[in-house]
Amino acid sequence: MAASAAIFPIPAVAQDVNARVIVVGGGFGGAACARALKRANPRLSVTLVETNRTFTACPLSNAAIAGLRDLKLQDFGYDRVAAAGVGMEFGAATAIDPTAKNVTLADGRKLGYERLVLAPGIDFRWDALPGYSPAAADVMPHAWKDGDQIALLAKQIAAMDDGSTVVVSVPVTPSRCPPAPYERASLIAYMLKTRKPRSKVIVLDAKDSFTMQRQFQGAWKALYPGVLEYVALSDGGLVTSVDVASRTVVTDFDKYNPAVANIIPQQRAGRIAEIAGVADRTGWCPIDPVTFESRLQPSIHVIGDAAIGGAMPRSASAANSQARICAGAIATLIAGGTPAAPTLTSLCYSLIAPDYAISQRGSYRPVDGIYNEVEGTAITSPVDAPNDTRAKEAGEAESWFKSLTGEVFG
Repeated sequence: MAASAAIFPIPAVAQDVNARVIVVGGGFGGAACARALKRANPRLSVTLVETNRTFTACPLSNAAIAGLRDLKLQDFGYDRVAAAGVGMEFGAATAIDPTAKNVTLADGRKLGYERLVLAPGIDFRWDALPGYSPAAADVMPHAWKDGDQIALLAKQIAAMDDGSTVVVSVPVTPSRCPPAPYERASLIAYMLKTRKPRSKVIVLDAKDSFTMQRQFQGAWKALYPGVLEYVALSDGGLVTSVDVASRTVVTDFDKYNPAVANIIPQQRAGRIAEIAGVADRTGWCPIDPVTFESRLQPSIHVIGDAAIGGAMPRSASAANSQARICAGAIATLIAGGTPAAPTLTSLCYSLIAPDYAISQRGSYRPVDGIYNEVEGTAITSPVDAPNDTRAKEAGEAESWFKSLTGEVFG
């Protein structure tokens, strides 16, 4: 059930072109794009540059944080990516020269390219919240980017005493997977209700509204009364500072001293996007929606969470769809063709309990240089769906995850 997008038809001349394409970033976008490039034209020389040998998937990771899922089920390697004919370079990309068209690796080597794909994911605006820093994240984890952080937050929640409080701080958008903080709070609430019944989770939100809000809040009222407390922006939910030494979370109206503080910072495109000169003043990357080529640097394409895409969501499913579109466009461009306007799809599940999930899906097409939702394609779980429907969607979420990860890494 992974998202899909049409691969552009490749002219026969493409089979004679042995161009070099480098993909930086091995997540749902980058790894999928590298494999799709080899499928589109096996003669392409495709190299994937990725810092880590193991990728920790974010979808369903909130269940691991709540102790409902083995974190090892979130980990994937790159053996099958390499078996597809993709060259692997494990290490950081430290510099990009758009003029010379090369990528510098951490060991000093330079890799040349005809086309470069950046799938850098997100980075944090560390200066946006006084008191929060990379060092602070070792005490108040964000658990938003890597397996170590996810494991740390899970460990802290498991170790806290019954009767304690967990605070989840939700940032302003744009951000990766906007429903995910509310899924996280929901599953933490489930864990507390069943294992630490005198405890509670408080959501401090920098916004007054969020995706699938009625579905989430209806579920909270039914499943977690007295366990999950939601504080919106207008009620004092904006976190203005943190103090790690005293474990204090400060808002305009109050101070909290939780046993566990999950601070999700404001976000921007991954650091390599700025280094490459493809991020604009917003911190995100403007792209041509047909090819995903940067509007700031020619021959560099940006996919995944880092790209500015209008109505296009920042989700694993959307990144996978973008990967296919971008790969097809690159193969067509290298062959001297003109890519056709694509259709991008996205599907996102949010677990509220192990047997209770909601979802949203849609299709998107370029209109006036940016992605717009195709009329009539947006489907969100009904607000008043019966429990068996919610349980069915929870099962679909697991099947979707297996399908997506199998397609990219299997």
